[in-house]
Amino acid sequence: MVLGHPQRVNGNFYNAASFVLDGSTVATYYKQCLPNYSVFDEKRYFTAGQEPCVVEFAGTHIGLTICEDIWEQGPVEKSVRAGARLVININASPFQIDMIDRAEQRLQVVSGRARTLGVPVVYVNQIGLQDELVFDGASFVVDARGELTQRGRYFEEQLLVAAFDLAPEPVPRKAGIESVASLDESAYRALVLGVRDYISKNGFAGGAVVGLSGGIDSALTLVVAADALGPDKITAVMMPSRYTADMSLEDARWEAEVLGVEYHIIPIEPMFKSFLQGLASIFKGLEHDTAEENLQARCRGTVLMAISNKFSKIVLTTGNKSEMAVGYATLYGDMAGGFAVIKDVPKTMVYRLARYRNSVGTVIPERVLVRPPSAELRAEQKDVDSLPDYEILDPILQRYIELDQGPQEIIAAGFDPDVVYRVASMVDRNEYKRRQAPPGVKITRRAFGRDRRYPITSGYRPQRTRSHS
Repeated sequence: MVLGHPQRVNGNFYNAASFVLDGSTVATYYKQCLPNYSVFDEKRYFTAGQEPCVVEFAGTHIGLTICEDIWEQGPVEKSVRAGARLVININASPFQIDMIDRAEQRLQVVSGRARTLGVPVVYVNQIGLQDELVFDGASFVVDARGELTQRGRYFEEQLLVAAFDLAPEPVPRKAGIESVASLDESAYRALVLGVRDYISKNGFAGGAVVGLSGGIDSALTLVVAADALGPDKITAVMMPSRYTADMSLEDARWEAEVLGVEYHIIPIEPMFKSFLQGLASIFKGLEHDTAEENLQARCRGTVLMAISNKFSKIVLTTGNKSEMAVGYATLYGDMAGGFAVIKDVPKTMVYRLARYRNSVGTVIPERVLVRPPSAELRAEQKDVDSLPDYEILDPILQRYIELDQGPQEIIAAGFDPDVVYRVASMVDRNEYKRRQAPPGVKITRRAFGRDRRYPITSGYRPQRTRSHS
């Protein structure tokens, strides 16, 4: 067995891998290349190893390496110089939605290292979710020419046997090679695996509760939850207000019935009226605005949390990345919950994933996919009343958040200056909300949280150049 583990030696803490045989540790390797970017903070905790580790087993000299070691020059080369004729590389490499490119990049890097050094490589990747990171598995083997001989499944645990002919040099036998799924299928499966693992690993035995609004975000969240846990573990709750459209009620009921989940309707009008009555004296003479709108969202959040407490079900929030980016969400309202399933899924991708899931079996009504999105917190409300069209908003957000482009770079790509500066300002000033959001599955290149560390308190504002004024 090759086992990854932390190890402290003489006051130094190492990211280690040990070769265990017949109940004893034969040798231990210390990771040499420590990533310190994106979600990785290894230099903050670990000391870098310096030496290769080569173990003789069944007459074959095996070199041990860990994850980043194979992406950088040095560690694998040291192993081969120390006599390794086969390299094992253990990984915790997380999924992101450019996985098709990422999967090819992994293969190219490992194949190039194998081909250059003339040794086969066994690349073993973690599977499942840890907090917000989902690992897609797909372990593989390449031969000494860098050719792929075997690859396991994505997003599924699997015992994969890789057989080698050992004389005169280790040569992997060709076996099954799993194909890479489409981007939308991969993203959807990542969400399902993430929800299943988060809930099971953290002991939410009662399952999950979802506030179902009749809109696209809650519909996708509910379907993911049902696919992850099974419909018998899911409770859907429709909480209509005075502004809820009849079609929202109809579509929500249809979704719940098609999925076979437990379904309840709990109107929030009595609660909303009570709050308004209690606040009447202090609100006297003031126009209705976002305060009254947010009260409705907070009534719903309170209902869901009460159900969560009573039945030991985790609340799955339904906000998407586009909304979280610009603050189009209510603290202690629709943000109240234990896990945010689609918090790293842009709104335009929400529609794509919903259509992908419907291609497998229709579970979301077509009119949910085509009607203008609305929070339904005031009469005739539409998202476009407060936000740019999502087809414009999402590309700006991707450039600003994930690609680190400033407003001037985004404007140079053809976007309207007024819209760009407005969106950038909304993103920056709503960090305080995102800091209070529940965790969720990371699937993009850069998610909010420890992947994008931005201060809450900041006097910086992007300055418009004269040509854009």
